[in-house]
Amino acid sequence: MTDLLALTADLVNRPSVSFEEGPFVDWLEAELRELDHLETVRVGDNVIARTQLGRPQRLLLVGHTDTVPVNENATARIEGDRLWGLGSTDMKSGLAVFLELARTITEPGIDLTYVFYAREEVAQQHNGLIEVTRERPDLLEGDCAILGEPTSAGIEAGCQGAMRVKISLAGARAHTARPWMGRNAIHRLSALLGALASYEARTPTIDGCTYRESVQAVSVEGGVAGNVVPDQAVLLVHHRFAPDRTPEEAEAFMRELAAPFLEDGDEFEVVDLSPACPPSLSHPLLQELISANELPVDAKLGWTDVARFAALGVPAANFGPGDATIAHTRDEYVERDSLDRVYTSLSSLIESQ
Repeated sequence: MTDLLALTADLVNRPSVSFEEGPFVDWLEAELRELDHLETVRVGDNVIARTQLGRPQRLLLVGHTDTVPVNENATARIEGDRLWGLGSTDMKSGLAVFLELARTITEPGIDLTYVFYAREEVAQQHNGLIEVTRERPDLLEGDCAILGEPTSAGIEAGCQGAMRVKISLAGARAHTARPWMGRNAIHRLSALLGALASYEARTPTIDGCTYRESVQAVSVEGGVAGNVVPDQAVLLVHHRFAPDRTPEEAEAFMRELAAPFLEDGDEFEVVDLSPACPPSLSHPLLQELISANELPVDAKLGWTDVARFAALGVPAANFGPGDATIAHTRDEYVERDSLDRVYTSLSSLIESQ
């Protein structure tokens, strides 16, 4: 087996910041086209390689090729069994595992589809999986999907939904010398912000996985001039909701939370929404992966593209090397042991069917 830490370093040293993945994807496509046991297709800056062996089950191994912008960490650095560098955790290490599986397992016990897609780290409308779904939905068909997002080599099941709500409160302009002649819209925010600050997280447990919801004010806009009472204040609120709630139920909850503080002329608008995804741990491939390797299982508190696959009817889970809590930081890193454990677990699953 290739030294996975060295392979990850090679991938880290090939830049692929969002919207600039082209050269990295060119290289990745060329590597995959050298593998005669795979059919390789490119859709934009997304590369899909798959076996066509007629096996009774098909497993998708899915990873995004882009990274966040460089933060003095563009070059890989290895010390002992640890590798630092941009994307080392999120998710060049996951890509290294998938690439090595593609290179080394030529006669898998199940059919495999390797999905390397672009622009995951930016706004949802740019996500490469949308492009593939629109142009070649057949390439994403399968019985189960594993996304190589960093999970410290454990299973992170499902994901929470994400919603952003814009709340606009109205006021009346006046001169600050005579504020009683107007109404300060920014001051009106105080009661609403107090309600958000006192929110107690709901923590539902689904299939043994406990999710923790959140409501956070993430942006405030308001003010006209230094001597004018503001007539509008706009608050952006981010809500993470558990998989036992539909987007409609999550929106209803947010509207109920804001309702006591809204009046005629105020506005409530959902500006961004990503549905949640249930754990899907009952799928036989996931059950075998977990039991055969004694993998820990936790709820995914963030949002990942497992939700997109669930919407396509493909059960999915997150499983990859690296620690998600240090992703996107200047000092993100990955350990050799984490890489090896993910590779060994997946290779044994693929070959045991």
